[in-house]
Amino acid sequence: MAEVLPDKKLDGGSSEKNGSSNSDLEDTFVGAPNHQLHRHLGNRQIQLIAVGGSIGTALFVSIGGGLAKGGPASLLIGYTIYSVMVAMVNNCMAEMVTYMPVSGSFIRMAGKWVDESLGFLAGWNFFLYEACLIPFEISALNLILTFWTDKIPVPAVVVICIILYGLINIAAVKYYGEAEFWLSIGKVVLICILFMFTLVTMSGGNPQHDAYGFRYWQTPGAFAEHIHKGALGRFEGLLGAIFSAGFTVVGPEYLAMVAGEAERPRTYLKNGFKTVYWRFAVFFIGGALCVGIILPYNDPKLGNDSGTADGSPYVIAMSNMGIAVLPHIVNALLLTSIFSAGNAYTYCAMRSLHGLALDGQAPAIFGKTMKNGIPIYAFALTMIFPFLAFLQVSNNTAVVVTWLATLTQGAQMINYIVMCLTYIFFYNACKAQGLDRKTLPYFGYLQPYCAYIALAWMVIIEATFGYTVFTPGNFDVGTFFSYYTMALIAFCTYFGWKTINRTRFVRPRDADLVWEKPQIDAYEAAFTEQPSRFRDDMRAMMTGKIMRKENHIGVDPN
Repeated sequence: MAEVLPDKKLDGGSSEKNGSSNSDLEDTFVGAPNHQLHRHLGNRQIQLIAVGGSIGTALFVSIGGGLAKGGPASLLIGYTIYSVMVAMVNNCMAEMVTYMPVSGSFIRMAGKWVDESLGFLAGWNFFLYEACLIPFEISALNLILTFWTDKIPVPAVVVICIILYGLINIAAVKYYGEAEFWLSIGKVVLICILFMFTLVTMSGGNPQHDAYGFRYWQTPGAFAEHIHKGALGRFEGLLGAIFSAGFTVVGPEYLAMVAGEAERPRTYLKNGFKTVYWRFAVFFIGGALCVGIILPYNDPKLGNDSGTADGSPYVIAMSNMGIAVLPHIVNALLLTSIFSAGNAYTYCAMRSLHGLALDGQAPAIFGKTMKNGIPIYAFALTMIFPFLAFLQVSNNTAVVVTWLATLTQGAQMINYIVMCLTYIFFYNACKAQGLDRKTLPYFGYLQPYCAYIALAWMVIIEATFGYTVFTPGNFDVGTFFSYYTMALIAFCTYFGWKTINRTRFVRPRDADLVWEKPQIDAYEAAFTEQPSRFRDDMRAMMTGKIMRKENHIGVDPN
């Protein structure tokens, strides 16, 4: 054991049982009732949140912009590379989160294991990122509705979304989990429909009986030229596709944020993180392949700014083929997908603010929770941001969507930079303190190389994704700030907190690898039954069977 922690047990399994009573365990976990989240997210909800929690507008609508800039080959290459890089981030997060599944997740880990200033930066960056994505999704939902009619009042849609997000997120977390479970099923169904649409129509199953196959890879071609001509233009097209993937390919952060409210987190979260790899391969890489098959990159509707649902490459392709009914089904499912994404962003923004308050990096009032475990004041502040969607009233809907997407994209890369940096410090701390990582619930292979590669990649993307503003004749102050505002905020929050509080980097031998581990070990050890399997939960739900379930101190509530 490490000399700095002689009285603590540092291993990946459960700590030794000490005969604590149920009341002692309850004090451990409920303890401060005004600040404690509740572990009420079950295996079934966690697995569907892992599969569909982060899939929203980008995969179905914004991906068309990547195709228009780079062409089908660049789109596939860009999404594949970016998916691999985010999978490396997932490899880092899975190991840390399953070992220490605390509320606030990577935000608090950054402050605990790296530097308090980094935790401050991470928390406020993630809060602003998630909070600004809520009006983005509401704006995108309005965009989809214009497929049927433009007579629906924008303010009415905004108000309805705000009310629904409020009702779902003010209720106990188990209701949020249940809502996301069903909405995520809708996303999976939608993706399956679109993949089948691609396969059937490219094989000739369309009104024209045209087996077009990979025709659009030949004409107009596999690589598009963007900004410049020739090889430089094709390279810039690839960059455009990669930057498109940067806004679309996400995932590990959303699963990490449920860590503080997950039942049996070291089992269920581990399973959830494992699904991220195949989800990237199937949904994001597969989605990029499908979009490149069904539509040429020079289709004029891909570059439209009309603010209508025609911006979805799938709907454009269906319209081009003269398919009448399917676009309506797809857009109906798109509505549920976009609504679900906004709901997930609301949840994550609340929890990130709550985590900041727990560590004294946000006003303490945001750490207070109601009896059902909802951080009520964090909820109140978060619900202010959806009102930004009213910008659509005086601006074109598509313009507002673009503003919000560009503003938040830089924040996403900062999140991943923080995660990789935190893992590197965690890895070094484990090594310095003699903690065998193979004893952890999840062992990340190829570490710390994955962390270093992903860190370097994200830093490069963060620095260059707005490069076009620096090209001759293209500099614009508004455009510059739309790309780099979040980077400037991150710089100010980090050095501002460091200057005021004179924080220092945590040395590997001083990092607190015990932290909340004893409480989590005791919580896990209190269960007497084996963890349920996802297929068993689904079977029980479908058959209406009520499964015997333990509460947080291992007692059967029935």
